[in-house]
Amino acid sequence: MLPFLKTKSFAIDLGNNNTLLTDENQILLSQPSFIVFDEENRAVKAVGDEAFNIFEKNHSHLKAVKPLQWGVIADYDSASMMINKMVRRVHRKNWFSRFDHIISGVPYYATEVERRALRDALDQFNSKKRQLIVEPLAAAVGLGLNIREPEGKMIIDIGGGITEIVIISLSGVAVFRSVKIAGDTFTMDIQDHFRRNHNLLIGWKTAEQIKIQVGAAIPSLINPPGPMVVKGKDIMEGIPTTREVAHTEVAYILDKAIKSIEESIIHTLEVCPPELAADIYQNGIHLTGGSALLRGLKERLQKNIQLPVHLDANPLLSVSKGISQVLREPKKYQAVLFD
Repeated sequence: MLPFLKTKSFAIDLGNNNTLLTDENQILLSQPSFIVFDEENRAVKAVGDEAFNIFEKNHSHLKAVKPLQWGVIADYDSASMMINKMVRRVHRKNWFSRFDHIISGVPYYATEVERRALRDALDQFNSKKRQLIVEPLAAAVGLGLNIREPEGKMIIDIGGGITEIVIISLSGVAVFRSVKIAGDTFTMDIQDHFRRNHNLLIGWKTAEQIKIQVGAAIPSLINPPGPMVVKGKDIMEGIPTTREVAHTEVAYILDKAIKSIEESIIHTLEVCPPELAADIYQNGIHLTGGSALLRGLKERLQKNIQLPVHLDANPLLSVSKGISQVLREPKKYQAVLFD
């Protein structure tokens, strides 16, 4: 091959709140899944971190968009442009370069229409091969599990938009359940609680910071975070004000949503074949996804479900690490890839 005809490959984990690009060995880019347009000419003004900083602070001529909802593309044009800008930050476009292999994760529950939207967004790049992998399988690979053996493995992937609960065996999904309750639900519940109980309007970004800084799944933590001062607007007075919030209050706010996830886990175990259930009883549950970082969540699930829970050391990266490994050894994982 001529030296200027360079081929490249990349893997993409298109998340509800964060997008990661990797190659066979390392993370190339990690940015919030946001894009900002100029309303007058539809020109892209910002992507990723810059767009996230503008979100909820933009004037009428700028439109901030979060292109993904429930883990899938909700606004195709915005998502396509956001992916393009992010990829071009890593791989500059020229007439002589092309991509050899592109692999993207997709939620297992995604419909064929939603998968087609992702395929179309990736087809804008000149590539020899473009394939998809379902995210729970990619997460299992990223966790270092052998997905090809007949032993059952339970993966709970709590992302930004959805929670996917799967039982894997022989490179396939034996049992599956999806619930549209995850990180964004936690954030919206925090917003709603402050509006209803404290007459305080707070933005999505502020609610997200509350979740990160003082979020908890249980009120009794070994090393609890200190209280956080929340800034917002008083509904009655219409003026800016502050309120202090502790992790115990956030644990109360999130209790209902986490209960729904627990019920889905139990239902999945109830319909699991006996032999696979025996494997899970012995090996426990593997917890991953960015929202798995919620303080006390592992301990709560372990107590209520009565099974060992293994939390990935870096759950935000499990899927991208898995896709990166599949990109490195595509022949080994051919059974889990599809066009």
